[in-house]
Amino acid sequence: MPDETRDQQPEERPAASAGTGGAPSRGSGDPPERVTVVTPDGTGVNVVASDDSPDPDRSPSAVIEEPAKVMRIGGMIKKLLDEVRDAPLDEAARTRLAEIHERSLAELEDGLSPDLVDELHRITLPFTDEVVPTDAELRVAQAQLVGWLEGLFHGIQTALVAQQMAAQSQLSQMRRALPPGAMPAGPGVPGVGDAPEGPDRRPSPGQYL
Repeated sequence: MPDETRDQQPEERPAASAGTGGAPSRGSGDPPERVTVVTPDGTGVNVVASDDSPDPDRSPSAVIEEPAKVMRIGGMIKKLLDEVRDAPLDEAARTRLAEIHERSLAELEDGLSPDLVDELHRITLPFTDEVVPTDAELRVAQAQLVGWLEGLFHGIQTALVAQQMAAQSQLSQMRRALPPGAMPAGPGVPGVGDAPEGPDRRPSPGQYL
């Protein structure tokens, strides 16, 4: 009688994910999971729930490649705007202020991401080379640039706060998923890194450097 067991092949089963509880992991091509976080000023911001995603939105500060440089230029433009807000400007002062404005835009492009540079080009209007801009034109151009930079930094701060809140929410979910009495390992957690006991069952004083 032929042995039928030789022809039987073992059934292949998909391997369980290495994650907690054998839950299937998200594929590399799947879109990142997002959560909506309401910031203290009442603004709802969509951010990724975890930091292992290739989504560029997970790092809001990445839109500014040189934040210190951008902040210096923004502070300089704001100071100039305050100085010339009410003071009359002659032709030489207006010419010089227009040159400072154009150079500031060029320097900002080196510290911003390409998409922000494109946005800056779309919203700013260059001065004509033939005519010296008026006082009002210079003040409007500088006020527009200062307002855009302030909005940029406010948006980055809001997104960073939202990511911090999302990370705290994710950590709380991980803690709730642990079995009763279990605590995540790490410094500052009770039960982790306790002092060793001596022969009399008392905590050993340890070694001192």
